[in-house]
Amino acid sequence: MKSKKLLFLYPALLIVVMVTMYMLRPASTLPTAERDYPEIREEGILRIVTEYNQSGYYISGEAIEGFQYELSQAIARLSGLEVQIGLEMSLEESFTKLNRNEYDIIARNIPVTTEMRESWLFTEPMLLNRQVLVQRKAEANEQIPPIRNQIELGGKTLYIPKGSPALLRLHNLAEEIGDTIWIIEEERYSTEQLLIRVARSEIDYAVCDLHITQRYLEQFPELDIRTDISFTQLQSWALRKTSPVLLDSLNSWLVKIKETGVYEQIYKRYYTPKD
Repeated sequence: MKSKKLLFLYPALLIVVMVTMYMLRPASTLPTAERDYPEIREEGILRIVTEYNQSGYYISGEAIEGFQYELSQAIARLSGLEVQIGLEMSLEESFTKLNRNEYDIIARNIPVTTEMRESWLFTEPMLLNRQVLVQRKAEANEQIPPIRNQIELGGKTLYIPKGSPALLRLHNLAEEIGDTIWIIEEERYSTEQLLIRVARSEIDYAVCDLHITQRYLEQFPELDIRTDISFTQLQSWALRKTSPVLLDSLNSWLVKIKETGVYEQIYKRYYTPKD
């Protein structure tokens, strides 16, 4: 009897494995035909890629949360499209997959520069944000005073997540101060993990978004984020140059989300510092 049960069990397990392998197939095997809003509307699916953190998408208990995730769900309700979320920590890889038509939108807080506008389309601004230096307060850093002048960054080692938009700013800053800034792009650690490593004295400096770091000050009061690395920047979602109709539609949905107060509710949930 046991052998008969196993006989039926093995084919079932084989089917499960085959389905799982199909679902986890490399993204490069997905169709790469040009996609703008007419093609997306015809299929009924909008593909969005974001990162796994509180700003993008994360799992809290049994719920899925995240600033970008909640915005994407609001867009799904307005547009009537099914929104499929993909996760990718590397911004560089996200742009590669966007270019291959594997995704339609990069939903991240991307600083919009003149150079980037030459290659990509961007939505109306989502956030005003800036990059800050994350370091430990003097009392948590063996009485070493925190850096307050950007000139003092010369010769220092700064950590950023792999593909961070802060990379270009740091290269420009090194030229401005006329000194070398050593930059380490971490492939294994997200922004949140770099904050924790600074707090634990595993590294001395990281460069992160102000909006993200503010969320962690209550949990890690030893952190100091008072030194700006960049000016205030407009941050938006990115699309391919070949998706102008989708951009128009997306901007119209975002306007409605803001007019109804939904955007403000989502923003406060993720970016308003706790008292």
